[in-house]
Amino acid sequence: MKRTARTVRTAASALAVTGLAFGLGACSTAVDQVDKAVNETYEVTYEVSGKGIESIEYHAGGGTAMEPKMESEKKPITPWKKTVTLKGVMPPAVMPVSLTPGDITCKVIHEGKVIKEAKGEEAMSGGCVAVSPIAG
Repeated sequence: MKRTARTVRTAASALAVTGLAFGLGACSTAVDQVDKAVNETYEVTYEVSGKGIESIEYHAGGGTAMEPKMESEKKPITPWKKTVTLKGVMPPAVMPVSLTPGDITCKVIHEGKVIKEAKGEEAMSGGCVAVSPIAG
C-alpha cells in the first residue's frame, strides 16, 4: 500500500511540474507578445483638407504611448499630408484647429487604408484619433 501511495504522489508531482512548465511557457509567450507590441514601429500618413485651418496638432512618435508628444504645424497649406513613424500602442492622432467652422476633413491612413476619418464638426471638435494597428 505504501508503494502505491508513493507512486501516486510521484506521478502527481510530475504532472504538477509539467503543468507549471506549460503555464510558464504560455506566460513567456504573452510577455514576448507584449514586448513586441511595445517595441514594434509602424507608419501612418495624416491628411487634412479644408479652409481656414490655423494649425494642425499631431502625434509624431515622440513621448510615450500614454503621454505622446504633440507636434504642431502653424498656418498649413491645405491639402496637408504628413507621414510619421509611431511605436507600439501609441495611437495615431491628427487634430486640425480652425477658428471658423467649415468643410474640414482629417484622415489617418495605414498601409493604404483609411483607419480613421472625420469631417466637419467632428473633425474640428476631436480630430482623428485611431487605435494603433499594433494593438488592434
